[in-house]
Amino acid sequence: MADRIRVGVVGAHAERGWGRGIHLPALSALDDFEVTAVAGTSEESARAAAGVWGARNAYADARALMADPDVDLVTIAVQLPQRDGLVEAAIAAGKHVYSEWPLALDAPTAQRFETAARAAGVQHAVGLQSRHHPAVRLLRDLLAQGLIGEVLSASLLYSLSTPEVWSQRYAALFDKTKGVNHVAVVGGHSLDMFQYAVGNFTEVSATLTTRIDRITMEETGREIEVTSPDQIVAGGLLESGAAASAHFMTGGPRGDGFRIEVHGRAGRLVLVSSDDSLVGPQFTLTHATANGSPAVEVPVPDTYRPLLPGPPSPVSNVAQVYTDLATAIRTGAPFAPDFSTAARTHRLLDAIKSSAEQGVRERLTC
Repeated sequence: MADRIRVGVVGAHAERGWGRGIHLPALSALDDFEVTAVAGTSEESARAAAGVWGARNAYADARALMADPDVDLVTIAVQLPQRDGLVEAAIAAGKHVYSEWPLALDAPTAQRFETAARAAGVQHAVGLQSRHHPAVRLLRDLLAQGLIGEVLSASLLYSLSTPEVWSQRYAALFDKTKGVNHVAVVGGHSLDMFQYAVGNFTEVSATLTTRIDRITMEETGREIEVTSPDQIVAGGLLESGAAASAHFMTGGPRGDGFRIEVHGRAGRLVLVSSDDSLVGPQFTLTHATANGSPAVEVPVPDTYRPLLPGPPSPVSNVAQVYTDLATAIRTGAPFAPDFSTAARTHRLLDAIKSSAEQGVRERLTC
């Protein structure tokens, strides 16, 4: 491998998308990486993307990119419905892989990817970067240090405003079979962040419902039926034995974002966001003691500052994933979020769906 880790980006675009807006700025800010190849939906779009990304090689076929000897790491930045076979192909080509979230349609598939990557000896990362927000990391550490004593319960509330008119390219969001609906995307990102701070669920009971059952396509004015849930309610127990709940509310003209509240024998910690951004919120952390004193804000120490200059952002969080992945590639050191993280999160989402469908409590293994 060259001194810099050479990256091939599948799903690179010259003008829009998560890759263009987040991965490119993150990679450009890191000395460890060089974008050497991109793959698009056509030769023309790939060449346009190569000019923006500064890549030497442009491909209309993602598998040709994976065969490029000047690529060490493949970043797969296309949505899950367009990703069929790409993760397996990258692993089979002997490349390290960074796949966007969701990793797969279900936990068994995600586990198969993780097993294949380990057998091939390649490092693997998944786009669950919200756990790297400084305030989330601080909350995790304060709980581990016992600031509020034994944790008795934890709750996650997230409300997200959503329009009822959408571009056609987001139609898969409203189809429960496509794997990019609110359970997978909103639930996956949020629950990984929550479990990173408070610990993993060991059992869960859930209710799912769809309250907005039709939305309109912006380009055509056509209404389509919504089959994916927009209200997700789950509760259960964590590894510690603490009770935990999560409620995701989507729809309506306004959302208030995240509220994570953790109650302990010696106090309470509350993490609240200033907006309803799923992956780039700004958080305020407060601490209240058990003696009834008013809650006080907990400043985030400089040691938790984001990797990149400026306030915490999705770009900085993704850059941290890349930085940790670079260390793993060079040294073999374990890191997260990887495909094992993804498989665990997929198991929780599968359990939530199964519980809601069967009306039973589902138990999970960590």
